[in-house]
Amino acid sequence: MKDVMGIIYTGENDARLRELTIIRAIAALPVAGRFRVIDFLVSSMVNGGMKNIGVIMQKNYHSLMDHLGSGKEWDLHGKNNGLHILPPFLTRENVGLYPGVLDGLRSNTDYLTRSKQELVVLSNSGIIYNAHFDQMIDYYESTGADITLLYTKDPSMKRDEYGTYISVNDNGDVTDIEVEPTHPSYGNTFMQVCVMKREFLKDLVDKAVAHGLHDLARDILLRLVQEKQAKVNAFEYTGVCWNIDSVQSYFKFNMDILKPEIRKRLFIDELPVYTKVRDEMPAFYSKESHAINSLVADGCQIEGKIENSVLFRGVKVAPNAHVKNCIIMQDGQVQEGAYIENCILDKQTVIKRNSKLIGPEAYPIVIAKNVVI
Repeated sequence: MKDVMGIIYTGENDARLRELTIIRAIAALPVAGRFRVIDFLVSSMVNGGMKNIGVIMQKNYHSLMDHLGSGKEWDLHGKNNGLHILPPFLTRENVGLYPGVLDGLRSNTDYLTRSKQELVVLSNSGIIYNAHFDQMIDYYESTGADITLLYTKDPSMKRDEYGTYISVNDNGDVTDIEVEPTHPSYGNTFMQVCVMKREFLKDLVDKAVAHGLHDLARDILLRLVQEKQAKVNAFEYTGVCWNIDSVQSYFKFNMDILKPEIRKRLFIDELPVYTKVRDEMPAFYSKESHAINSLVADGCQIEGKIENSVLFRGVKVAPNAHVKNCIIMQDGQVQEGAYIENCILDKQTVIKRNSKLIGPEAYPIVIAKNVVI
């Protein structure tokens, strides 16, 4: 068993997700009919042998806490180690909103100190993927690096003016880092995941906070690489991945997951993805219903037509209603004769009878929770 702990920071910038993150963190966003964004990361850590995982909360974290619970779905509810929920720490100097991951780590120094694992896998929570963390850790240990970064060459992960990009030489060493460049020079996207020794991380955090530094990539990694203060190398992730940083990327992931070849690459037999289990009756389909290429969760009632859509638990589609290229979260309703296309409906949203709602595929319409249209 690897002597490794995991730390997940959930304070990513969520401004481009608009209504979807008014009431929840990115990590708690429902995806693929029954999962949350964070499920994939926690599952990867558990599959990689981590039994001590801390989740640093930022804001709108109540639904995330409810979802993670005691961690029993990930077998993280034992007396030793387990899942540790780390809410924002309020002081006179801060209002519980961390400027960056380094501040979140500084506020949870006690957790880092109490933990006994030698190594730490530190990650943000907004990217969906399914990784062999044990392979990354083996690589880190075999190369003698101070820090190993996880990166992908997937071109869909590149964002002008967003993201962090790295230059990697033939030996796997990181030779340069670009943070939020206008036009990235490198095709290697840093996936906001790194592994290092726990004591090394504690030292970095102490020095960073003492100098008013907040951002791990911009303030720490970039300086370490440019000034050659530490050996930083990189491990390539070759699987599928999505950066859930906008309404468009959230919509794209859910549409991509409808493709069998994509599901096969994300949901891997030896790397199961765990989530909170809720018992529901199987989905009901009337004789008049028509379902084409859709993911339909338990508890749904389908009496109309659905195509290329993702429906979460308890969704009702009435007779003569038509749902196309849509994401409908828990307990949403599309009443008789309504037509919706390229829409994202948050929980308990109601589309009234004979209504029509059509958004452009590139900019899907988002309807907030509990709204009736």
